[in-house]
Amino acid sequence: MHFLSFTWNPAEGLDLGFFTLQFYSLMFVIAFVTGWFIIKSIYKREGESLAKLDSLFIYMVIAILVGARLGHVIFYQSELITQDPLAVLLPIETVPEFKFTGFRGLASHGAAIGVIIAMFIYNKKVLKRHILWIFDRVVIPVALGTIFVRIGNFMNSEIIGKPTNSDFGVVFKKLGEDFPRHPAQLYEAIGYVFVFLILWFVYRKTEKRMQLGYLFGLFLVLLWSVRFIVEFFKKSQGGFEDILGDTLSTGQWLSIPFIVAGVYFMMRSTKNKITQHA
Repeated sequence: MHFLSFTWNPAEGLDLGFFTLQFYSLMFVIAFVTGWFIIKSIYKREGESLAKLDSLFIYMVIAILVGARLGHVIFYQSELITQDPLAVLLPIETVPEFKFTGFRGLASHGAAIGVIIAMFIYNKKVLKRHILWIFDRVVIPVALGTIFVRIGNFMNSEIIGKPTNSDFGVVFKKLGEDFPRHPAQLYEAIGYVFVFLILWFVYRKTEKRMQLGYLFGLFLVLLWSVRFIVEFFKKSQGGFEDILGDTLSTGQWLSIPFIVAGVYFMMRSTKNKITQHA
C-alpha cells in the first residue's frame, strides 16, 4: 500500500463523438492562445503594430512544432529517419501499421533552436527591429507555454520520472506499472511557473527590459537550469548517453550550451540599450 502516492490513469483526451481531442494537443492550443494574448499586450505597451502579430503567430507555431519534432528525431530517435520517414514530421505512424499519434515525440531543445531561427526570419521580413528586442519579449510567452506542454506530458504519462523507491510518487497505470515514480513532468512545470513569473516581473517592473538581450539571457539561464535539475529525476530517454556516459543525461548535455549562452547575453546586455528601431 502506497499511502503517499496516487494512481494516474486518465483518458487520452476529450471524446467529442466524431473526434477525440488529445489532452497533449489541447495543452499546445492553450499554450499558443495564452502566448498570443501576452505578446499582444507587450506589442501594445511598446507601441508596436498589432498587424505584425499574425505573422509572428504563424512563425512561432511552425517553428515550435517542426523544431521540436526534428529535435526529438535527431537527438533521441534518429532511427526513425530510415525506419518510418513519414513519421518524422507527420503526427502518424506507418510501421508496423498506420496509426494517428497526434503531437508526440517533441524535444524542447529542438523547439528552442526552431524559435531562434524563425525569429531571425520574422525580424528580417516583418518586424525590422534589433533581433534581441524580439528575443527579449517572445521568451515570456514561450516560458508560459512550456508549463502547459509539461502538463500535457503528464496527461499522456510520458517523459516519466525515475522510481522513487518509496511510498511517495505517481503510479502510471497506463504504463502497466504498480510502483510510484517521480512526477518529473510536474516538477518541471512548477519550475517553469517561476521562470515565467520572474521574466514577467523583470519586464513589467524593472528597466532591465531596456537592456537588449538581458531577458533573453535570463530566460536561457532559468529555463535550462530548471531542465538540468529536473533531469536528475527523469527516466533516461536515451540519446547521447551511449557515447558520453550516464553521468549526465542527453537533456543535461544539451542544456549546458543554452545556460552558457544565457550568461553571455546577460553580461553583454549592459552595452546594448534600446534607443531606436534597428
